[in-house]
Amino acid sequence: MRTRQRGITFVGWLVLILPLVIVLYAGIRLAPIYLNYIKVARTLDQTARILQPDESLTVQSIQGTLAKEFDVESLDYPKLEDILVKRTEGHWSMEADYTDSAPLFFGIILVVKFDKVVLLGS
Repeated sequence: MRTRQRGITFVGWLVLILPLVIVLYAGIRLAPIYLNYIKVARTLDQTARILQPDESLTVQSIQGTLAKEFDVESLDYPKLEDILVKRTEGHWSMEADYTDSAPLFFGIILVVKFDKVVLLGS
């Protein structure tokens, strides 16, 4: 006579654990990308606090201040050229619109899109 099985089999454990491991690994791969975005957002906010909006502001002066802040934060990506500085409706704005990616496994790549807009003087 057969005895009743109790518990979970090895295959059952794999079915339960494997998705959790994949999600955890993806989180580990994405953490540096989000930490870099936090540094970019903080740098844009800091630059907006430093600069006072007046008539003497130019795109070059804003980008110069932004370049100094990028050096302080040791930001390599996105490049300074990827930050759009423009004047619209009487306000200066800085926009970091970029994508970043992290390889996962077997040719699978995680792609994340970021878009941060900061208005000067607000």
